[in-house]
Amino acid sequence: MKSKNILKRLFIGLAAVLVLIQLIPVNRTNPPVTAEINAPAEVMHVFQRSCYDCHSNETNWRWYSYVAPVSWLTAYDVKEGREHLNFSEWGGLEAKKQAKKTEEIWEEVSEGNMPMKIYVLAHPEVKLSEPEKEALRQWAMAAERGEEE
Repeated sequence: MKSKNILKRLFIGLAAVLVLIQLIPVNRTNPPVTAEINAPAEVMHVFQRSCYDCHSNETNWRWYSYVAPVSWLTAYDVKEGREHLNFSEWGGLEAKKQAKKTEEIWEEVSEGNMPMKIYVLAHPEVKLSEPEKEALRQWAMAAERGEEE
């Protein structure tokens, strides 16, 4: 009987904590797009489908990004993703920086680091097909040679 009471109190306490942490504010903003990347349509499609949620100012804040503690992780990942690479501000980068970022994009994709495995697990539609990877490789190689779209 006593252990039932303890479990009941623990459950109520846990529920109260889960409700209270919802009150902690989380920054879920989408700043204006200032200088979006210009890439071939097939590359843009890949970026928009598989990269923009973390690497642009056009994040689709899904329902779970409003439920703590997952909201904290989501907001943190978007903040970090935008700091490292932001397609919404790409055009404001110097040509050398764009070239370096292009190289990094292909490196991360070719090594299987992007999109992140945990993100693909939650969103299987963002997984890149081999033809999509090839389109990114071709785009990166063209950028390395200094060719425009």
